[in-house]
Amino acid sequence: MLLIAGDLFHRQPLLRELKEMNSILEMLEHTEVVMIAGNHDYIKKNSYYRTFSWAPHVHMICSQEIDCVELDRIQTAVYGCSYHSREIHDPVYDHAVPERRQKYEILLAHGGDEKHIPIKSNQIMTLGYDYVAFGHIHKPQLLVENRMAYAGSLEPTDTGDIGRHGGRITGKGCQIRFVPHALREYRNCEVKVDKSVTGHVLRQKITDMIAEQGMQHMYKITLTGYRDPDIWYELDHMDPYGNVVEITDHTKPAYDFTKLKKENKGNILGQYIESLEGYPADSLEYQALCEGVRALMETRRG
Repeated sequence: MLLIAGDLFHRQPLLRELKEMNSILEMLEHTEVVMIAGNHDYIKKNSYYRTFSWAPHVHMICSQEIDCVELDRIQTAVYGCSYHSREIHDPVYDHAVPERRQKYEILLAHGGDEKHIPIKSNQIMTLGYDYVAFGHIHKPQLLVENRMAYAGSLEPTDTGDIGRHGGRITGKGCQIRFVPHALREYRNCEVKVDKSVTGHVLRQKITDMIAEQGMQHMYKITLTGYRDPDIWYELDHMDPYGNVVEITDHTKPAYDFTKLKKENKGNILGQYIESLEGYPADSLEYQALCEGVRALMETRRG
């Protein structure tokens, strides 16, 4: 059985898109498919969901009230409802009591925040479902072990979907396991630098890191460490394969403030260092110290 817990499409589906999806699902000859519409592909008055004819083993719950699909072959009843608007503020699932029509009873749901059917896991668990399959949140989350979970999106859909992106009913009851599916994922990576790392060296470090972890992934890179004070990294040139979606420079210039203060005792540079030294490296004062020292040293050179 395949459960699609809403937002199969990120917007209103076109007729040709439903035909393409039906053609794909039709290939699952031995799998029952049950789906609902979520807040993104909600069922409008003129939605093609209302009139589309799915393959015999594909079951769409179009009702905005809790309805049930009975799958006699696998002794399973699936309960759920579809969104007919972008937002639903009522806790629709709180009183969706299963009617014990089949041996196994599943709630197929979508939401979980205040604008999209608020939920209380403890309340829903008292209803008596064997399993509750939630959609809406893209990252996999286990709400109640082997009983309630967000499966997450099969593929990451935006830069916030970091990390890897699957329940099963057996004779021993319901068991949930994660089934890796996504061909690619968004990855947060830290690249540390030191005084020896020039722009060319940094680009090569990023190139090697991506080649090692996989060029199919998308990367959000954070640069850390202490760089040569005379080096500034051109971040626009640090995307060797076109899959770096974000790069943030948190590096700091590796000034020896003690040595600089001693060498410039009595002048404005020494006085400036003395007025701001001692602050933590992550403070605004430390940032002002670095920027000020750089500006004063460049002025002196010029």
